[in-house]
Formats: sequence, C-alpha cells, structure tokens
Amino acid sequence: MKERERVLTLLSGGKPDQVPWFGDLAYWIPYAEENHVIGEEYKGDGLFRLHRDLGVGFYLQGYEPFAGVAENVDVERRAEGETVTTTWKTPVGSLRQVEKILPKSYTVAICEHMIKSIEDLRTYVYICEHTKYESRYEEAQKRVRLAGDNGTVLCYLPKSPYMDLVALKAGIVAIVDILSEDDGEFGELLDRLEVCSDRAAQIALDSPAEFLMIPENISSEVVGKRPYHRYMERYEKKWFERIRERGKVSFVHMDGTMRGLLREVSEAGARVMEALTPAPTGDIEIEDMHNWVADHTVIWGGIPGAYFTDSVSDSQFDEYVKRVLDTWRTSPRYVLGVADQVPPYSRPERIARVRTLVDRYGAY
Repeated sequence: MKERERVLTLLSGGKPDQVPWFGDLAYWIPYAEENHVIGEEYKGDGLFRLHRDLGVGFYLQGYEPFAGVAENVDVERRAEGETVTTTWKTPVGSLRQVEKILPKSYTVAICEHMIKSIEDLRTYVYICEHTKYESRYEEAQKRVRLAGDNGTVLCYLPKSPYMDLVALKAGIVAIVDILSEDDGEFGELLDRLEVCSDRAAQIALDSPAEFLMIPENISSEVVGKRPYHRYMERYEKKWFERIRERGKVSFVHMDGTMRGLLREVSEAGARVMEALTPAPTGDIEIEDMHNWVADHTVIWGGIPGAYFTDSVSDSQFDEYVKRVLDTWRTSPRYVLGVADQVPPYSRPERIARVRTLVDRYGAY
C-alpha cells in the first residue's frame, strides 16, 4: 500500500497494512530553502517530490480555496524594517494592526491586534459583511494530480468566528474585556460574523478537496468549556455535519493543551482531530489519548515538532517514535503525524528516519 491508500482505508473503517504517516512540513520549508538544506528541485511543485523523497505522506500545506475582496474598505500596508503596519479605513471606523517579522524563527508576531474594543469589533463586522468571496480551486485541482498515491488534498474552511478573534484578530485579553462590557452585543456581532464565514465555508465545501479542515488552533487553557459551548460548538457541528453529508472528511486542528476540550470537540462530530500533541509537550500521555475522544474520531499526530530538532538525540527520537507506534498500531484509528509542525532547524535526515521506523515497527 501507498500512503494515500493507507489513510483512505483507515478513514473508511478498514485496516491498512501499517500505520499511515503524514507530516506537516510547511513551517520547515522556508528555513530549508533559505539555508540550502534542500535543493532547487524541491521548490514550487517540487514540494510533492520532496515529500516522496523524505518518505512523508502529503496533506499540508493546506490553503483556503476562496478569496475575499472587501468593498468600501481601503487597506494600506507599510513596512519599516522588520515592522509591518496595516490599516483598514471604512465608512464606520478604522483599524490598525502591527506585526513584527522574526527572521530567526521564520515567523511573524502580532504586536498590536486590529481589534482592541467593541467599537473595533463593529468595524470588523462591517468589513466582513462587505466582503465578497470567490472560489480559487486551481491549486486543489493541481494537487489532485501531483499528490498522486502519496497524498491527499486538504483545504481550509474559515475558523469559527470566536476562534478567529481569539487567535488572530483580537487576542484573548481584548475578548475578555469586550465580553465584560456587553456580552449580549458581542454575541450578536459574532452571529453576524458567522453568516459571513458560512459563505466562505460553502465555497470550501464545494472545492475539489476530499479533506476539509476547520483550522481552529484550539488550546484549552485559552478557550474553556463555557465559551466553546456558547460561541464555537454550533459552527463546528454545522460544518462537520455538512462535510460528512458531502462524503468528505472533516478535520479540526487542535495543537495546544487538550484535556479541557478534546472530548467536546470530538463529540461535536469531528472525524479527525489533527496535530494532537502528547506528553511531555502536551498534557495527555500517548497511551491515554483514545480515552479522551469519541469512538468515531481518528487521532492524527503523535510526534512533537521539537523532536525533529537536535534538542533530542537520535536514540531518544527513535525510542519516542517507537513508543507512539506501539499504541498507534493497536487499532486503525490513528494516523502518525507531526504535532504540530516540523520546525526550522530540523534535519531532513530526522524527518526521513520516520519512514524507516514506520516500515519496521508500524505494522498492525
């Protein structure tokens, strides 16, 4: 069996010959390209060859198969050194966000969120309600061909509106402040944002992707049970069900602490809980994860990203992956993955080593 056949067999209720192995290399690749860790032949569409040569099943980088254009909104982006400032000017108010480029870690930090108050949230709702979405399916159609027997095509729906605010647009501190002022208006504005998100989510559902992810980035020390049930559960249940009815596979990305919400999100109907990070990085032991999800849920993850770096030795890495496989091969309800991504400064030899270990120790 190849990786595509393995994962589709597992998701259809069958048992493949061994544990499927799919890795998210999206965060590692910019570092690897800039530092010539990988060659020119792996750039662009060579991404798919890179996965094959490293023995990794392809499913990410995922992307949004829709694009939004806001009417009556002027957007200005200004870069000064490593600081990027973006402003949105609308007839009802202006928003400003400041980001800091962090070249050593190959990422960006938000120093000032675009939403800081209930007034800002009203302006953001105006922007979303004046945004028109169009499909962009070309990349998904290309991936169907290029991924071949080594992968699948996964696209993103929007995050739930609450999680979008917490993770990206406002941050948890501003959300708590807004809720303390008027939780009634906050709920009304969130309902209006959900209508906007639904338009984009429908375009994603209609895309050629066979796997559809709500990329929540949930961590249960930030989002507890009460806000989840009040502000997020309805959106997730709705789209998990629509994805299932379409004959596609629903994913949710949960890459932080899990004990507080793992069962709740699983019981909302997610078919795959992706990027689950076990102890010692996460808060649930490898052998205990199945006790925290519903029977229908596939657990996807297992290897903390930091383990691909030199923070652990080769022997420690091997022993950890073998430990994961000892559990993952007991039942066809697990997919071996990275929790959450292979980070910069990881060695390609370490990534390729997983293939050897799965082939040797991953049979059911």
